[in-house]
Amino acid sequence: MTDNRVSKLFKKRLTKLAIVAAMLTLPQPLYAWGMEGHEAIAALAWKYMTPTTRKKVNAILAMDHDRLTEPDFMSRATWADKWRSAGHGETEPWHFVDIEIDNPNLVTACAAASNRSNPMKNGGAQPCVVSQLDRFERELSSKQTSDQDRVLALKYVLHFVGDLHQPLHAADHDDRGGNCVKVSINNARSLNLHSYWDTYVVKEIDPDPQHLADSLKKEISPEDKKSWVLGDSKQWAMESFQLGKRYAYSFNPPAGCDATRPPIPLSAGYDSAARKVAASQLKKAGVRLAYILNHRLRSIPLSYFLQAQKQDAAANNNG
Repeated sequence: MTDNRVSKLFKKRLTKLAIVAAMLTLPQPLYAWGMEGHEAIAALAWKYMTPTTRKKVNAILAMDHDRLTEPDFMSRATWADKWRSAGHGETEPWHFVDIEIDNPNLVTACAAASNRSNPMKNGGAQPCVVSQLDRFERELSSKQTSDQDRVLALKYVLHFVGDLHQPLHAADHDDRGGNCVKVSINNARSLNLHSYWDTYVVKEIDPDPQHLADSLKKEISPEDKKSWVLGDSKQWAMESFQLGKRYAYSFNPPAGCDATRPPIPLSAGYDSAARKVAASQLKKAGVRLAYILNHRLRSIPLSYFLQAQKQDAAANNNG
């Protein structure tokens, strides 16, 4: 091989490495619990759903012709994040409720997001994850809801139950739920606090969503299941808030956003506590999601969904 050819190959490889390095420095979209967390919650919920509820859910999803995710139940749990990132930023405030740790007020926090939220086609502005989850639960269970709106409602319920249980989707220190707080792990890797709770800690527990769901289910007792379904979205949001205040912000980072602040090292003790909190919240989210779907779809007979699925398939075949 000539020196000239070696030089060209070397330059070509350097160019590829530069492109990869540049891609790694680009800001990445944030997904509450990450894809792995949302899929694990869905996989866990599936285990607690009744056989009839599973059939109803499958019939609803069979009428979903969107291609942002794979069409299965677990994948659809990540759809709301994909939709937001695909040019629908108006839905961003629906994923959280920023309750200030120094002056907690759920009503104020939910209303504060209204300036960043646009009303949807068939309802007024409903700006935060609490009100949006309640809204889509109602749409899911109403016989007046059209088939395609029910598909949409199901996908949002799948996702928002997970969002509601991520502590930094409920707690805030005037720092965008920890997005402005730079932290470091093992004095090496640097990321923001929100990303740490969204993705890093879940992957630390288990990066495989199905395997994670299997492991979590073994830790859930009948007493846990019975107690966790009590309450409503408001109470669950405040539960997440308390965990965010007590654990996520336990190292007392300064309030507000300041890009000049250096990363704050997270201790091994912090990391251990975070894994326990995250695992507990994933378990609760899975159990509660199953309860919501079992409860909300109970009053509509399976035959209704199967007939709707049949009609949808016929319409698409004719089209």
